[in-house]
Amino acid sequence: MKVEVLYIAGCPNHKPAVARLQQALGTAGLSAEIQETEVRDAAMAQQVGFLGSPSVRVNGLDVEKEARATRTFGFGCRSYTESGGRTGLPSLDLIHKALAEVAPEDTEAKA
Repeated sequence: MKVEVLYIAGCPNHKPAVARLQQALGTAGLSAEIQETEVRDAAMAQQVGFLGSPSVRVNGLDVEKEARATRTFGFGCRSYTESGGRTGLPSLDLIHKALAEVAPEDTEAKA
């Protein structure tokens, strides 16, 4: 399983996103190396399909299903939908759902 966090330098949500991802992996009983990639400029953002900082992907899929069809990439901050509002971090629930999508038998048995 490939797990990654894409971020821009100075993003205050980068390290908390990594910590939340580690927590979600632990709760699901999964282990994976988290690849952290710094997106350095707008050209790189276009190249990697960057939706903003931090972006969390599991096996190349963004954890926020609704964002997967987005083709407008940029170099800036990111927000996630949670409880009818917006927040700078993906929720544990969002991450768990993404993990279950790629490893359903592992996460359902341990959740």
